[in-house]
Amino acid sequence: MENILDPNRLEKISINVSRETCNDLEKYIDILIKENNDINLISRENENKDYIIERHIIDSMQIIDFIDFNENKIIDFGSGAGFPAIVLSIIAKNKGSRIKTIMYEKSYHKSNFLKKISSELDLNTEVVQKNIFEQTEKNKTIITSRAFKSLPMVLDLTVKNFSNFKNLIIYMGKTGHNVLSETLKKWKIDYVIKKSITNNDSFILDIKNIKKL
Repeated sequence: MENILDPNRLEKISINVSRETCNDLEKYIDILIKENNDINLISRENENKDYIIERHIIDSMQIIDFIDFNENKIIDFGSGAGFPAIVLSIIAKNKGSRIKTIMYEKSYHKSNFLKKISSELDLNTEVVQKNIFEQTEKNKTIITSRAFKSLPMVLDLTVKNFSNFKNLIIYMGKTGHNVLSETLKKWKIDYVIKKSITNNDSFILDIKNIKKL
């Protein structure tokens, strides 16, 4: 089977990354599968490498057009096994970007996994094992949120604790359009929608301004 992480193949779906990036992503996947034997990082039923690439790696990579790698910081809400935070950090490293990814993950075991991956791949990250709802950030930052909390909760957290944000990138699932419609009754947001390339029922929101009505 053709390696889906080959840069030429990724370019066909409008994802442009280096071969070094693909090599690091392969290492990430190998470590993830190995560690999943001891830690519940992803479903055991979905340890298939091709599935991980499609469902998690490419899904994470498809937001890179929304990331300004000249900025200083990315904050990822609820990082779990590192999607999209570790993927973005790998891309940043191989671009020569100095951007730092801050990963908020309350699980002890998952936090340790994120630290291990970051160390082994020499990534510019910081893992914060604290309740994100009790944390604040005054500096300008990019925010990412994938499979964390509902859109209204993420908007509320961002406004209250991370108000000096450049943009908020949030993944929306199959009920996303209904959720967005209901959310817009209580929130005013400036946003762009990008259709997901990994799931026909999903999309991504790139949000620039947020105001509670």
